[in-house]
Amino acid sequence: MDKKARIGILGAGASGMAAAIAAAGCGAEVTLFEKEERVGRKILATGNGKCNLGNLDFSVNQYYCEDKEKLEKMFRVFSVWDTISFFESMGLMVKSKNGYLYPYCEQASAVLDVLRMELSRKQVRVVTNTAVESAVYRSESGVFELTDGFGAVHNFQKLIVACGSPASLKKGEGMTGYRLAESFGHKVKRLLPGLVQLRSDEAFVRALAGVRCQAKVTLLTDGEEQAAETGEVQFTDYGVSGIPVFQLSRIGAAAVAEKKKVEVILDFFPDQEEKAYVYMARQRFELQQDKTLEEYMTGLLNKKINMVLIKRLGLKPDRKAAETGWQKISALMQECRRFPIHISSANSIENAQICAGGIGLEQISTEMESELVKGLYFTGELLDIDGRCGGYNLQWAFTSGVIAGRNAAGCSTRAEAEGSEPENEQLKGGPKC
Repeated sequence: MDKKARIGILGAGASGMAAAIAAAGCGAEVTLFEKEERVGRKILATGNGKCNLGNLDFSVNQYYCEDKEKLEKMFRVFSVWDTISFFESMGLMVKSKNGYLYPYCEQASAVLDVLRMELSRKQVRVVTNTAVESAVYRSESGVFELTDGFGAVHNFQKLIVACGSPASLKKGEGMTGYRLAESFGHKVKRLLPGLVQLRSDEAFVRALAGVRCQAKVTLLTDGEEQAAETGEVQFTDYGVSGIPVFQLSRIGAAAVAEKKKVEVILDFFPDQEEKAYVYMARQRFELQQDKTLEEYMTGLLNKKINMVLIKRLGLKPDRKAAETGWQKISALMQECRRFPIHISSANSIENAQICAGGIGLEQISTEMESELVKGLYFTGELLDIDGRCGGYNLQWAFTSGVIAGRNAAGCSTRAEAEGSEPENEQLKGGPKC
C-alpha cells in the first residue's frame, strides 16, 4: 500500500486520536474530523479530572464481550504496557496508584495536551466543528466518499470510524457512528447504559438521599445472584450510586431491558464474619435493653439508615429494646446484612460513563477492519465491548485506535495478534512508574 495513503478518521476522542497518531506514524496522510470545537473533550472528565489511563491489574475478564479470545488477541498487540510506552514516548510521565495508571501530574488536561501536540508533530490534519453526515464506498475508484455538514465532499482510501457513543452526551447526540455502520451493512446491538446509577421505585430511597456508606452490593435478577461488589455506596433521591453500583449497572440495565425482576442486596457490615456479627448483636442486646430502639441503633449505621431499617420492619423507634424483644432485634440486625432494594431501571445513557452494545466483534477482524467492507475500520465504544471502572475503557480506546491506525496505514498487526505473547521484561517486575 502507498506509504502516503489517505486516511480519514471520524471522531477525535481517545481512540480517534490514538488511531491518527498511529497511522501518521506509519507514514499515512491523515485527516481527523471532530464535530466539536475542540478535540478530546471527554478525556478531561475521566478519572475525576485526573484521567485513569489504564490498569496494571489487567485481564480480559474486566470486559463484557462475547468473544474474549478475539479480544485477548487484540490486547496482545497493544497492552497496558504499550499504553505506558505510548504516552511516555510523547513526554507524559505515568505513575501507578494501587495499579491504577495516571499522569504523574494527575491532570487529565496533560493527557489531552500531549495527544494534541503529537497530532501536530505527526502532521495530522485536524478539522474541528465539522460533522460528517454520510459516507459511501465507491468501488469503481476505491475510495470512501464523505459528505460533511457543510456539503463538502472528502475522498479517502481508508476510513476509520471512531465517533464514540451517546454516553454522557445530550439526548439524541452520539449516534453518528452507529448510523454509518448500519449504512455499510453492519448490525448494531441494542445500546444500554454502563457505569451508571441505578434507580428504584422504593418509597424509602428519598429518605436516604445524600448518605454514603461502605457496603457489599449483590445484584439479583429473577432471584438469582449475578455478581457482587464492595465499596462506598451513595444514596440519591432516586436510587443508589457509587463505584460498586457502577460496576454492576451493566448487568442490571440489561436485565431490566429483558423485563426481569432486578434488586440489589446491601450488606452494611461487609467486613464482619457472620459468627462474630451474631455475637456482637447478642452482646449489644444484653447491654442496652433499657434504650429505645432508635438509641439502640445509634453508633451502628448512619441515623437515616437506622430509621429506614426500623420502620421497614414495622418497629417503633421509641419503644424500649427489651420490650421489642430479641427476636425482632435479631431480625433488625440481620436486615443490616441483607437490605433489599428493588431496581426499576438504570439511569439513562446520557448520565452514563460508557455505553454497552454496538457493533458485534464478529463483524470485524483482529485488525479492527470490517468483515463486510475492506478498508473500513471501527474503534472504541462503537463496538460491543465495555469494561469496568478503573481505566479499562480508556485502555480499550487506545488499543483499538492504535490497531486500526496501524493497519489502515499498512503496518499490519496480524502476526502479533495471532502469534504467541512476546516475552516482556516489564511483565516480570512491573512498570517503572
